[in-house]
Amino acid sequence: MPKNIALAVATKRSRTRAAVIATGLSASLAMGAGAGVAAAAQPDAQPDARSGAQQDAFAGGTATELAGATKKQSDAQYEAIAAHKVAVKKAAVEKAAAAKKKAASWQSPIDKPYTLTADFGNSGDRWSHKHSGQDFGVPTGTPVKAAHKGTVVTTGDGGSYGNRIVIKHENGKYSQYAHLSKINVGVGQHVNTGSKIALSGNTGNTSGPHLHFEIRTTPVYGSGIDPVPFLHKQGVNL
Repeated sequence: MPKNIALAVATKRSRTRAAVIATGLSASLAMGAGAGVAAAAQPDAQPDARSGAQQDAFAGGTATELAGATKKQSDAQYEAIAAHKVAVKKAAVEKAAAAKKKAASWQSPIDKPYTLTADFGNSGDRWSHKHSGQDFGVPTGTPVKAAHKGTVVTTGDGGSYGNRIVIKHENGKYSQYAHLSKINVGVGQHVNTGSKIALSGNTGNTSGPHLHFEIRTTPVYGSGIDPVPFLHKQGVNL
């Protein structure tokens, strides 16, 4: 190829290459500017490079943390239920113990067997007024016991009551035991619940041997209350 022709071809190729480079550079600059404008307009549009676990934690806890929280909640509920059961059982035990203690502090004046005969409030030819206590039908000589601890305030002949004993208790109530065949205590003597204080009999105004038992609000006649429901409230069932 002649020298002048080869030079022309090389020059043409060089110009073509320069044009291509210039075009590419212009396109790159244009794209870079567009990306910059977009980035400036939307600064938060960058892709989140955090891991899935990190995104979960950021959103409110990982799966492990959530499982742990659920377990803690379940444990708390279980502990609450268990505590409630313990409290109920404790209350039942305490109630039973209180009832037992209450029953032990009061008792029937006569040990079984006995027959409940004339009740409180009965009326009829046998009494000038309504019956003031509860009668226990038992043979003469049956041991009579203090229904509750207290101090003896009266003993001896009580007229229609025959031989009788009156005991004052710390709650302000009084108990009377009448128609006795024998008295084993004296005035001023302290007696405990269940202490043997006398023997039943048939003295005074009676239709047969028995114990006449009263609960009073004062030591004298006329202040009697029904002893059966009173003792029931103390845990004693006749």
